Amino acid sequence: MSLADITARVDAAISAAGRSPGCVTLIAVSKTQPNERVEDVLRDGHRVFGENRVQEAAGKWPEFRETYENVDLHLIGPLQSNKVRQTFDLFQTIHSVDRPKLANTIARIADEVGHCPDLFLQVNTGEEDQKAGVLPADADEFIAECRKLDLPVKGLMCIPPVDEEPSLHFALLAKIAARNDLLGLSMGMSSDFESAIAQGATHIRVGSAIFGERDYT
Repeated sequence: MSLADITARVDAAISAAGRSPGCVTLIAVSKTQPNERVEDVLRDGHRVFGENRVQEAAGKWPEFRETYENVDLHLIGPLQSNKVRQTFDLFQTIHSVDRPKLANTIARIADEVGHCPDLFLQVNTGEEDQKAGVLPADADEFIAECRKLDLPVKGLMCIPPVDEEPSLHFALLAKIAARNDLLGLSMGMSSDFESAIAQGATHIRVGSAIFGERDYT
């Protein structure tokens, strides 16, 4: 499948949901992908990309940005507090703010440097022990804490359990966002982004469907 195929499916899903054209940002998840594949997508004109690891992004994107303008880079993987400063230099948006300690570190460094990436707060909608994110019951309080820190919270992010119907988790995330007056919903990946769009996703994170399967060897 190609970028054009995915874009057409996104547009069709937006239309089917009765939503406005262009209301969904397609994040091409380039983690662990060979640079040649990433550059193919850049040559096609796409500029919004997602990375899971700060170190991998640091080894890839400064060079790409010398050739391709207006790259919009999103951190979608876990963020360690000791990598926050480096993240500010690389990413325009962080989707994985998942705990108060991290939020406080981001706020402190934002005060020091005078700017901050846009932020999405991660909610562990499946309440899975192995997954990051605040529990749904704690989400309202965490949102309020981040707002007290004057952080640029744009919305919420979730990764549904692999063995459950994702639309239920997308609906839960949308409900939490709505009651907290948050417009951004980062949800939906290669296998379920059309369902996410139907539930109001504003940002979808699509990797293998654009680039092909990853080689982790």
